[in-house]
Amino acid sequence: MSGATLDFWFDFASTYSYVTAMRIAPAAERADVAVRWRPFLLGPIFQAQGLDNSPFNLFQAKGRYMWRDMERLCSDIGTPFRKPDPFPQASLLAARVALVGLDQGWGEDFSRGVFRAEFAEGFDIGKPETLATVLKSLGVAPAEIFDQAQSDETKMRLRAQTDAAAARNIFGAPTFSTAGEEIFWGNDRLEQALAWARRE
Repeated sequence: MSGATLDFWFDFASTYSYVTAMRIAPAAERADVAVRWRPFLLGPIFQAQGLDNSPFNLFQAKGRYMWRDMERLCSDIGTPFRKPDPFPQASLLAARVALVGLDQGWGEDFSRGVFRAEFAEGFDIGKPETLATVLKSLGVAPAEIFDQAQSDETKMRLRAQTDAAAARNIFGAPTFSTAGEEIFWGNDRLEQALAWARRE
C-alpha cells in the first residue's frame, strides 16, 4: 500500500452515502488508498444549520432531482435502488452497531448490508429486526452486539464521532477527509479525494 488514507464520513440515512458505500472499496483499491469508515449522525449537523428535516424533503425541486439522480447513479454502477419509506430513516442504532463492527472486523460488510436493506430492499433500518437480519447474514449474534451498541461507551463514541465531523466543518454526507484535513463533499468527489490523499 502507498500509506495514503482517506476517511469516509457517512450517515445510513444518506442517499448518496449508499452509492459511495457500494463503490468505494474497489475505487480505493485501484487508487492504493486505505479507507477508514466513519459513521456519524447528520441530524445534529442539520440542526446546527437550522434545519429540522432533510434538505431533500424541505426543498421539493432538490428532492425530485435527487431521487431521479439516485436512479441514474445506481443504474450506472449496477446496484438496485428503491426509494425508502419513510425518508429519512432513523440511523442511530445502525451507526452504533457499525462502530462495534468496525472494531471487530465486520463493520464494512455490515454497513453495506444496512445500505442495501434500506435503499435496495425497502426495509426500515430504524427497526432492530432489520439490523438483526443483516447481522445474522454475517454470522454475528445480534443480542450480544445490540448490548455493546447500546453501552454508554459506544453511545459516547458515536457522539464524539459526530462532534469530530462538526469540528471539521462537515455539513453533509458522504464526506471524505484526508490526513491533511482536506475535505471533499459528495459521492461525485470520491475519485478526487482518493487522488488528493495519494498526493499528500
